[in-house]
This record gives sequence, structure tokens and C-alpha cells, in this order.
Amino acid sequence: MAVEVINDLLGYDGLKIIQRPDMFNFSLDSTLLADFCNPLTRTKKILDLGTGNAPIPLFLSLKTKAQIIGLEIQEDVYNIALRNIKLNNLESQITIIKEDIKGIHKKFKNGEFDLITCNPPFFKHKETSNINKNDYKTIARHEVLITLEDIIIESKRLLKTKSSLCMVHRTDRLVEIINLLTKYKFTIKRMRFVYPKKGEISNIVLIDASNNGSTGLKLLEPLYVHENNEYTDEIRRIFNYGKE
Repeated sequence: MAVEVINDLLGYDGLKIIQRPDMFNFSLDSTLLADFCNPLTRTKKILDLGTGNAPIPLFLSLKTKAQIIGLEIQEDVYNIALRNIKLNNLESQITIIKEDIKGIHKKFKNGEFDLITCNPPFFKHKETSNINKNDYKTIARHEVLITLEDIIIESKRLLKTKSSLCMVHRTDRLVEIINLLTKYKFTIKRMRFVYPKKGEISNIVLIDASNNGSTGLKLLEPLYVHENNEYTDEIRRIFNYGKE
């Protein structure tokens, strides 16, 4: 039987998360995405695509009273996500559904959601890809079951007009991301580049794209993760870690 651990959800009192070392556990990317998202007062329903063990819904529960649905295709991961919601007594706000992202629009009404979040697989899958043989991690990291275009197509159908698709992705795929969002009539409203530290190139980008939204991009200040081999003050704020 696989070993499980229960961790604090970073520095947030009262939030716990069950994780398994053999699975793709919640990462900096998920945390940054949840912080980057900006649910509005009128936001009533949120969908998290490929929710994993549900870190993004858990983080978002700190920012909004909206109903949140997390979608996960892998049964073992889905079961842990369910238990994470129960562990934190959030069953009245967060629902986890075991479904494939592809075709998920058939389960909901067109334009049902005010916000969609996604920390998608970052890497294209090729037969020559050097992939982890662990299926949990392969599916989370590589486009084996879902592609970026699939995610954008489903989001297009499920989002209200001028509602947001927020995602985190690799900076080296930004041109492709912009082209696909433009193809499906999304407009990027906010974008933020994440850097491991000053003096290095950006490896992660945070994107807020509006469905049929008007033009007007806000390029936010850079986010640096480390300084002097420690987390920067902003990362510590995001993690809710007070200064020592």
C-alpha cells in the first residue's frame, strides 16, 4: 500500500493536504496560480481543470465564497482530492468530479462558469519523450491525455463571455499559448513572468485570458522566487510564511 502523508498547506492555519510521494504533489506552480487568480465579488462558480489532489480549490477557498468544482481523471488522485476536501470540512463549497477534461462541456451548460483555472501538463508528449514511467507523474507533466488546445476549447464553451481562464505554463511555450488563445478568441488581460532569481531567464508564466474580452494587456511586475538561496519576501507572503 502506498504511503500517505498529511502536510500543512504551506503557512495557512487549519488547511491540511494529503499527499503521496509516488504522485505529482502540489507545486510552486499551483500555489502561484491560486495567488494570481482574482475571483470577483460576482464570481459564483469556478472550475479547476486537472485538479490533482485539489490544492488550487483549497487555496481559492481562502479568497472566495464561490462554488468550486475540481476535475480529475485519475481515480487514485481523485480519491485523495475527495478526502482533502473532507479533511478541511469544505464539502459545502468544493466538489470533486472524476471526469476527462475532453468533452467536459457536455456535463455542464454553456457559459456556466465565471472562472476556470488550470495547471496543465507542461510538456508535449512524443514517442521519444524522456518520461517518468510512473503514470501519475507522466499524466500530470506530459500531454498524454490532454493538450493545451483541448483545454482552451473546453474552457471556451464553459466560460461566460468576458470571464477568465487563468493558467500557469512554461515561458518557452508562450508563443504557442498566445496563438491558441487568439485562435479561440481569448484576450490576455494580465500576464506575469516568474523567474527562479534575478539574472536568470523566466521559466514560468502566469496568464489571465478573457473569453471574448476587449483588448488591454496588463504586464505585471516580475516575480522572483529566490534571493540569496532563500525564498523572496513575496514568495513568503504567497506561502503565508511570516518573517523569522
